[in-house]
Amino acid sequence: MTPPEPTSPETSSSPVPAAQKRAVILNAAKNPRLLPEAPQCPDPLEPQPESEHNADATHAPASSTSQPRNLSSRPKSKHSADAAEEPASPTTNSKALSSRPKRSEVQEPAFPPPPLPRADPATYPPSPGPALRALTYLVFDPLIALVTILFGCASLLTSLWDRSGRQQHAIARAWASTLLHITFSPVTVLGTDRLPPGPAVFASNHLSYMDTPVLFAHLPFQFRILAKQSLWKIPFIGWHLHRSGQVPVDQSTARTSIASLSRGAAALKAGMPLVLFPEGGRAATGQTGPFLSGAAFMAIRAQVPLVPLTLVGTWQLLPIHTYTLRPRPLLLLIGDPLPTTGLSTRDAESLTQQAFHVITRTYLDHTALHP
Repeated sequence: MTPPEPTSPETSSSPVPAAQKRAVILNAAKNPRLLPEAPQCPDPLEPQPESEHNADATHAPASSTSQPRNLSSRPKSKHSADAAEEPASPTTNSKALSSRPKRSEVQEPAFPPPPLPRADPATYPPSPGPALRALTYLVFDPLIALVTILFGCASLLTSLWDRSGRQQHAIARAWASTLLHITFSPVTVLGTDRLPPGPAVFASNHLSYMDTPVLFAHLPFQFRILAKQSLWKIPFIGWHLHRSGQVPVDQSTARTSIASLSRGAAALKAGMPLVLFPEGGRAATGQTGPFLSGAAFMAIRAQVPLVPLTLVGTWQLLPIHTYTLRPRPLLLLIGDPLPTTGLSTRDAESLTQQAFHVITRTYLDHTALHP
């Protein structure tokens, strides 16, 4: 009687005893060929050859008859179909990125440039040459500093006994004339017959630091000036302004501004003419800037005429933010006095605009003839 052959657990459908299982395991340990081969996992780092099915699915277009396995039979949308037809790849991604418009190719909305400040007919002076700069730094500047110190000391000395300010004003006129001679800038004055006999407010355009010497040297009467309070801090110049009775203007608050204008009106009522620059600062482009109404306000308060003064050439002599002098002839024009009789302080703005138009028109007319 032959013993029954051991049945394999894979083919046997009946339960296998535990002893028989142990025997199978022991035999398999002695002979590994009896064990079933386990599937080998591909190495992800090694390139795998594409199978026929994968190659067809990658390169062949999807059709309506062939559908991927384990997907529903619901029809795909247009976006899904495009994604299936053109799978993402580095080549297609680079093409998509290259097809985007570059930053420089994007059309930006064109906005008109801001209007430039008007420079005609008074254009910005050309850049000075090295010879002119050397002349300014080695000759003009040292002489101007020396003259200012000498005349400033003389003015301070005469202020000890001169209470009227006449001698100090004469020294200031001599100082201004000396500066104009040093810089080789002769001045021509037109309209002296229009000067009023009594006190008045003289309003002038402001183009350069050289405007003040021109006015001191060529207005043939004693006057006081209204200037920024910051000038009172400059040595010698500030000391002279304080001792000679000039009127500082403090524009820090509205109350201090009104107080400064009231002091100017008091000087006018006392018979002292006033000279000031209604622009409040030097012109940035060589053109007349908007006027403040302080000059008209004081003229109306004191019931004295407002006289427009026009300076031509000082912008080319020493423009703003420059330190090189360009010697040239200058021009001072005295306009017709603007009456203030019967006007009130409410008319200060209209009187200011009238003076502005007179000075601007005179300046433009004579700048073209006096370049």
